[in-house]
Amino acid sequence: MATHRLALIIQNPSNDDEFLLVKQSRPPKFHDEEYDSFVDSDLWDLPSAQLNPLLAESEPPVELELAVSHSESQDVDLRKFDIRSALNEVFGQLGFGAVDGGGWKFHKYVKEAAFGPDLPVNTVFIVGKLVAAEDKDFRDSYRWKSVRSCLNWILEVKPHGDRVGPLVVIGLINESSISTKWKVPPAINYQEYPPGNIIIPMGSRTLRPFHTTNLVVFAPENVSNDSGENNFIVRGDALIVDPGCLSEFYGELEKIVTALPRRLVVFVTHHHPDHVDGLSVIQKCNPDATLLAHEKTMHRISRDVWSLGYTPVTGDEDIDIGGQRLRVIFAPGHTDGHMALLHANTHSLIVGDHCVGQGSATLDIKAGGNMSEYFQTTYKFLELSPHALIPMHGRVNVWPKQMLCGYLKNRRSREANIVKAIEGGAKSLFDIIVYVYSDVDRRAWIAASSNVRLHVDHLAQQHKLPKDFSIQKFKNTCGLHFLSRWIWAYGSGSLSHQIGKSPFLVAGVLAGIAGIAVLYCQRKFTK
Repeated sequence: MATHRLALIIQNPSNDDEFLLVKQSRPPKFHDEEYDSFVDSDLWDLPSAQLNPLLAESEPPVELELAVSHSESQDVDLRKFDIRSALNEVFGQLGFGAVDGGGWKFHKYVKEAAFGPDLPVNTVFIVGKLVAAEDKDFRDSYRWKSVRSCLNWILEVKPHGDRVGPLVVIGLINESSISTKWKVPPAINYQEYPPGNIIIPMGSRTLRPFHTTNLVVFAPENVSNDSGENNFIVRGDALIVDPGCLSEFYGELEKIVTALPRRLVVFVTHHHPDHVDGLSVIQKCNPDATLLAHEKTMHRISRDVWSLGYTPVTGDEDIDIGGQRLRVIFAPGHTDGHMALLHANTHSLIVGDHCVGQGSATLDIKAGGNMSEYFQTTYKFLELSPHALIPMHGRVNVWPKQMLCGYLKNRRSREANIVKAIEGGAKSLFDIIVYVYSDVDRRAWIAASSNVRLHVDHLAQQHKLPKDFSIQKFKNTCGLHFLSRWIWAYGSGSLSHQIGKSPFLVAGVLAGIAGIAVLYCQRKFTK
């Protein structure tokens, strides 16, 4: 199952080598001076629109001269889609209204990897020209660009400069052979965006709503380092970040590692199993690989997973992979040893679990998770002004500052609600969660409890808690007191209506929930 979109490669009427790029609409403003002061640079991409199935009562399919000789066309039946409506939507965006284009041809069909939690979005690319397009004033919102000029744009990246969007890269640039000599083994779904960043979602024992962890691979063409610098902590020909797949995917991981150059560097953002479970495969396939991790991370990784040596990193170190520079960023908050990586060539930031593709990350209180440090790391990321955020769960985010500011706003909103709950009489962890997370599925309350505890600590550090609120008494309610009240609230609220009036059945189910909760806590907080 997947949804679809139509992307148009509109050629310049006077120059077939150039195609039309559209300035992408920015996400809505926050209407808060602090957050709105952080502005992402302009993003330019191919015009596109959602591609819906053709309904029985729709107009007859648009007659397009689609060259379906490409092998990708065998994966999609274009006759089943309402291409006419998608074309008219794109033309409307461009200010042309409904336009009849001649000679539209099928270019390629790209399946998105299953990043989750939403359905993949597969893209149909078609190429053609528009009559009278040259009469349009494209200066502000549209640009004619060639593949070569887009490549130069990407390779000469500037921290606050304009950016090239994923449709251009996936639809045109990747096939023009830029950044990687390494080919992903067949039958493994992946995405290459930003250019040179191979992202492979692999099934892992992560927490819902996600089911995969992104394995990030760099294997660039070797570029001579003209600077002659020797201040790199390690050099390699390829890099793997966070190999955390389930054992059933070890075969795929082994194929990936075996296909990579032997001079391999492995970088681990933190110690959670869904980020390190595959280390044993790398150790087996390439025992000469160099592992980079924070010391606190390595202390929590079992020797059954990695028994060889490692190179400790603390932040600000540089890594050389095939002539490309990556900067190690110390990024505590999710855990006390959490790290990130900034890829200099694309100015993209691998953020580990600091950010996720949907929703917000849970901080691990048992592994040094710290809300104050989480805020500091978020501001650090904003100052880096990355062009894209690569989380280890979910899709790449192309509006990094918007996402990071959204995280700040969400955290501050939670803290404001926690203060309101306490001012309203809440004294225990459970009472606060009932108030703050009243509209959230009770199954998520255990995960939320970790963040609430850290928010309370953060508020206490800032002297924002009511004076009559006892931190010690609050902490006494964070163990079995919270768990027992959650079991009763979840069980009585969610199950009693479904299992009749049998008290024995209710008691049995509640006991089962208790066991599951204990196992969850062990899994979550011993990562």
